[in-house]
Amino acid sequence: MDLFKKALQIVGAIAIIFTLVFAVKSTENSNSLNSLPLTENTNHLKALVSSLPIPSDLSFAGEPVPLNEQEVLERVDREFLVNTYWQSNAMLLMKRSQKYFPIMRPILEAYGVPEDFLYLAVAESGLEPLRSPAGAAGFWQLMKGTAKDYKLEVNKNVDERYHVEKATAVACEYLLKAKEKFGSWTLAAAAYNAGNRGISRQLEKQQTNNYYDLLLGQETGRYVFRILALKTIMSDPITYGFKLNELDYYTLTPTKEVTIKEPIKNLSDFALSQNISYKILKRHNPWLRQEYLNNRSRKKYQIKIPLVMD
Repeated sequence: MDLFKKALQIVGAIAIIFTLVFAVKSTENSNSLNSLPLTENTNHLKALVSSLPIPSDLSFAGEPVPLNEQEVLERVDREFLVNTYWQSNAMLLMKRSQKYFPIMRPILEAYGVPEDFLYLAVAESGLEPLRSPAGAAGFWQLMKGTAKDYKLEVNKNVDERYHVEKATAVACEYLLKAKEKFGSWTLAAAAYNAGNRGISRQLEKQQTNNYYDLLLGQETGRYVFRILALKTIMSDPITYGFKLNELDYYTLTPTKEVTIKEPIKNLSDFALSQNISYKILKRHNPWLRQEYLNNRSRKKYQIKIPLVMD
């Protein structure tokens, strides 16, 4: 028994010696690794996150961005990083763009509004017919008062802020007036977010006529920079790490238009009469806000009916 105890003691002592030797060696190796320059220390690791390229000729609607100013460069860089590395959101925006840009682009072109403003709609709504807590609605996030000023119908039954073509036309008219007022597309974009009065007040107060010289609140201060980042990333997805094949993009289902001049008591019955579901009817006509169409004035409405089921 004593012999067995002595054997155990010897084995234990040997184990302790080996443990101490290994610990010393590990510490030496660790210190040696830590003493290397950062690039040598990490060259065996694959970088998962990296800084992003910002085009030196970055511009908005043909108006150059003063990247030579450090503060502007940092603000641009922030939006590039935020909008690139929120990968799921960026991917969804790219996929939706091919569904709605073909509708919006010709309207902007007809009004003479630069194509860069497509990305204002992306920044506003993510290309979804949403309603904000402040009451703005639709793809272009129009407020009720603004929509009515531009002759859109807005009530509980029909809300044309959700009508992509009509809302896009109103956004163009608003932007054209803002451009005429401020003489700059960049300021027109800022005014779309903060309102003409809000931007006018800040320009006068801060004695400048340049968006990039204005000190603005968090939302409007980041607004144009976010549009710039979205435009660049979505226009060149490969450079920013996104791989999409042509079939990955969402597309808009072809539709026909049915003219309605009478009230519709039940939109579900109407949908079935067109061989589609109520859900499909509402998806293609989000401006129909209730389960029926009043139309007491016998106004002409164009209701979209898909030619194929989607």
